[in-house]
Amino acid sequence: EEGFFKANQAYKVGDFQEAIDEYLRLIRSGHGGGQIFYNLGNAYFRAGRLGRAILEYERAQLLMPRDPDLNFNLSHARDQTRDAIEESHGFIETAFFWLKSFNLNELFWSFALLNLLLWAILIIRLFHKSEWLYYILLLILSSWFVAGLSFGLKYYWISSDDRAVILQKEVTILAGPEEKDTVLFKLHEGPVVYQERTEHGWSPVR
Repeated sequence: EEGFFKANQAYKVGDFQEAIDEYLRLIRSGHGGGQIFYNLGNAYFRAGRLGRAILEYERAQLLMPRDPDLNFNLSHARDQTRDAIEESHGFIETAFFWLKSFNLNELFWSFALLNLLLWAILIIRLFHKSEWLYYILLLILSSWFVAGLSFGLKYYWISSDDRAVILQKEVTILAGPEEKDTVLFKLHEGPVVYQERTEHGWSPVR
């Protein structure tokens, strides 16, 4: 709490580098959370480090995806980038559109609660077989299936997340992993790319 207060005070008086250092110290000590990443993103943005700001906003969005201030600031930061790259949506993100509105913990506890309800209804059905209990069972079973599938997909989505943010002011995108390879184009600070892997300091991106 003392570190969080100190970081916030530094931000309020315009000492953004001090605020950044304090927020990073909190994260390194295991106290990273959605609000910490969000505040760190704000400090980076005010310090003129657009790429870092977008990176921290993206991290915060995984933890508090429905926060209106965060979503507004992330959208505003993206508008400041020099390169107009349309955000790509994979099959999972498109077909299961609601996943982006919930974090992993929320989906887990929803699934756990529905699991308890399902077992409770099954036990009650052993002693009291009625038509309305049957329909409640079907409803809970359907919800349980959707919640379990959503939790599994969200976990897979996060664990296989291959997005990366361009942090340097300018990077050159080459056709291959050699300095003499053809220059395809240049990217500037801020855009999100998809990184396939890293070998000997090189990363194929799309």
